[in-house]
Amino acid sequence: MKLMRVLLALVAVGGLTSLALLSREEAPTSVVMTDAAEKFLASLTEEQKKKAIFDFDDKHRVAWFFTPQQNNETKKYTRKGIPFEDLNEQQKKLALDLLRSGTSKSGFNQATTIMSLESILKAVEPPKKNAMIRNPEWYFVSVFGKPSKTGKWGWRFEGHHLSVNFTMDRGQVASVTPFLFGANPAEVKDGPKKGLRTLPEIEDLARDLIKSLSADQKQSAYQKDEALNEVAENTPAPSPGKQIGILGSNLTETQKETLLKLIKAYTDRMPDNIGAAEFNAAKQAGMDKVFFAYTGDPTPGKPYKYRVHGPSFLVEFLNVQADGSGNPANHIHSVWRHLPSDFGL
Repeated sequence: MKLMRVLLALVAVGGLTSLALLSREEAPTSVVMTDAAEKFLASLTEEQKKKAIFDFDDKHRVAWFFTPQQNNETKKYTRKGIPFEDLNEQQKKLALDLLRSGTSKSGFNQATTIMSLESILKAVEPPKKNAMIRNPEWYFVSVFGKPSKTGKWGWRFEGHHLSVNFTMDRGQVASVTPFLFGANPAEVKDGPKKGLRTLPEIEDLARDLIKSLSADQKQSAYQKDEALNEVAENTPAPSPGKQIGILGSNLTETQKETLLKLIKAYTDRMPDNIGAAEFNAAKQAGMDKVFFAYTGDPTPGKPYKYRVHGPSFLVEFLNVQADGSGNPANHIHSVWRHLPSDFGL
């Protein structure tokens, strides 16, 4: 319950939090991350460090999961890293500082809201055999190698519907992917948080774009369901296959602006300077090299998927599953990935 109060407070007073970080924002993101990781690790006991620290080349570094990872018989987590439930309040604050270093102000608020949704799922899901454990303290921190301004190292903040991965090399951010946010429920339908939408932009902008397509444009953009698969976790490289859908250069100027806003909604989750660099790289590749594809029906309550596929990046989105209360198509997975591979490989 203490963690829940912390998460809800972070969501409510994110603006106040940012004021305290003005001096930190003057430093490069890589420096802020290194500092945050060093402070977090310094707060751990030797036993805790055994769970949190891995070699840089450990296979765990590229084994990422956004789905619940648990043993259904023992009801224990199987995800690696040190969980929040093993941390004291000060250590949790330092872990959240590390997450904050890898997200924008809005991205951090979204991430902590995603964590808080576990309590909603716990309250609304009916008890059943082999049910997933819903626990807002089952979020895990892993550090790969020694945080340094000269060598290679990385870190991950991960749990259900959240996987933030950074790779550092000689004081620079070498990779920000995979960068996945999900939400269940996508929209809270009942209770004191009724109406809360954790990730509204990535749905609203996509729906606007799809709605604006002409009949001829839809013939190119619309795909068979099997052409847009589920996000592939536990892989160091995405495998979208060939580019499919409508070419960005075949959109109207207004539609191009909407597509760019959709792309930016993903990069806006990242620290401001990193997100700007990711967005500018995607934009400068040219709309004649970016494809948009979708399948299903984007009407609220109907299942649908979409993909934005550029030369060096991939956006994958799905809203096809029911939420914990059984409301159809109210369960989001969304990810930003690099091509041809993630993790700076």
